[in-house]
Amino acid sequence: MGIVKIDDGLHEDVRRASAVMCRSINAQAEFWMKIGRLAEAHPTLSFNDIVKRQYALAEVRLDDAAAA
Repeated sequence: MGIVKIDDGLHEDVRRASAVMCRSINAQAEFWMKIGRLAEAHPTLSFNDIVKRQYALAEVRLDDAAAA
């Protein structure tokens, strides 16, 4: 684990988003970094495509999640 310096405004955005998404501030920042990294590696994929691929890699069946 390390320390990452970010702009105060971005930190506030992360804090607000973390409350909406029921994540810790660190978990929200990590999520955004992971999605951003994947988007750079796969520029033709949409956000939804990236998330679907991550669910598939984790062997999460979206059909079951929607039925719950």
